[in-house]
Amino acid sequence: MMVQSDGMTKKIIFFEGKTIVVDNAEKCANAIAYLSQQKILGFDTETRPAFNRIESQTRKVALLQLSDDKCAYLFRLNKIGLPESICNLLADPKVIKIGAAIHDDIKTLQRLTPFLPQSFIDIQKVVEQYGIVQYKALKTLSELILNATISKSQRLSNWERPDLSDAQQRYAATDAWICREIYLKLQDMNEIPNYTK
Repeated sequence: MMVQSDGMTKKIIFFEGKTIVVDNAEKCANAIAYLSQQKILGFDTETRPAFNRIESQTRKVALLQLSDDKCAYLFRLNKIGLPESICNLLADPKVIKIGAAIHDDIKTLQRLTPFLPQSFIDIQKVVEQYGIVQYKALKTLSELILNATISKSQRLSNWERPDLSDAQQRYAATDAWICREIYLKLQDMNEIPNYTK
């Protein structure tokens, strides 16, 4: 699918691997067993939208997304909480986690269960190293670095609904995966050090 952007036609890309919704202990154990063997993961979270300040202060993160190029795991934290096994992965220095604007994501996760985050890289900080200091939204970075765009149509949907729609799953998987893709593209361009060797 193509879309007009700034007078240019951009391809819309999305995660095309396997998306797995994790909503019980068995699925969580299987997900962690796989993810802990990967060198680099895309990372993101989703929270049910809040439309006033009081709501925003009480909302808990509903979804944690971790992805490599083949599998995206969507952890339904509103159903399973943040178990120790996930915290251990988020604290594992051997597994690099790439996200965008990760500071608030980590803070909201730590409200569920305290952990020491290790090996997190904020792609928005990385791009500052060579002059991208404005317009650092994930959609814009995708257009600038990958010459393709992503859909943000599900951003304000209800992430606490009983079952995530196919559109929500695709959106959530893409948001984690695209961070990893942007980071790897920058490595290919020799713009940043390769920490995965």
